[in-house]
Amino acid sequence: MTENVHITAQLDAGWRFIVGPETAHPVALDGEHLTAFSPMEMLLGSLASCSGVSVYSILQKRREQVTRYEVRVSGARASEHPKVFTDIAIEHIITGHHINPASVERAIELAETRYCGVSIMLSKAANLTNTYQIIEA
Repeated sequence: MTENVHITAQLDAGWRFIVGPETAHPVALDGEHLTAFSPMEMLLGSLASCSGVSVYSILQKRREQVTRYEVRVSGARASEHPKVFTDIAIEHIITGHHINPASVERAIELAETRYCGVSIMLSKAANLTNTYQIIEA
């Protein structure tokens, strides 16, 4: 069964659009970077949150004691238009009690190959690399 997603972007002011699904939760995106995320920044934010949700969910199922989790994403863009991302680095910073590195590695692998649709889609257009750091709480 196919799931359809519908988004509307309405011009607000300047180069800013109010973007949202039919259900609610609109956000502003600004092509000039003056009042909101740019669309390309939001794409990296979508990757960070999608990957984070997937990894965190898997770590919870493995009963890892995560007390703090942060995902940092940086992207290198082509110098010529359309200035797509060519390389994207994802860093997972996991704080907790006795976190098993093998659990983290497996969670990242599953996120990037099975559960995070944003990661899987972007990996077809850019080189994605994942790293992690475990901090004992």
